[in-house]
Amino acid sequence: MPREAIKKLYYSIGEVSEATDLKQYVLRYWESEFPQLSPAKNRAGNRTYREKDIELVNFIKTLLYEKKYTIEGARQKLKELQDGGIALNVTSLEEPVPVVQAAPVEAVPVAPIKTPTLAQPVAGANTEQYRAFLLKLKADLKELLQLIES
Repeated sequence: MPREAIKKLYYSIGEVSEATDLKQYVLRYWESEFPQLSPAKNRAGNRTYREKDIELVNFIKTLLYEKKYTIEGARQKLKELQDGGIALNVTSLEEPVPVVQAAPVEAVPVAPIKTPTLAQPVAGANTEQYRAFLLKLKADLKELLQLIES
């Protein structure tokens, strides 16, 4: 039964458990660990969760299971966000990227790299000249390979 199908004022712990894919005992444990999570109880003593409670459960679930916070770390993060008046949703968990001014870079003289000149075949060359060209090309390629590997 998807939670979106039926909008209610109050939800039982079983409904919240099903909607959040958490066991009921996990929800009860989180109530003891997170003071912000305290659903009201009806006359029979059953927990009655409101939408805001379910959102908080999902937020805690994100902190613990996806962001890998410890219980203590999640408790501190919740308190920090609430003290700052920040809405408890996934986007509030994204850390702002600090803007860092790059230090001025001084010009450092760089020695030029000696690149080998590749041999060019001679137009109308005979077999012996072509063989010499290929041997020179092979030597040039080996030199290039050594430059790349070093």
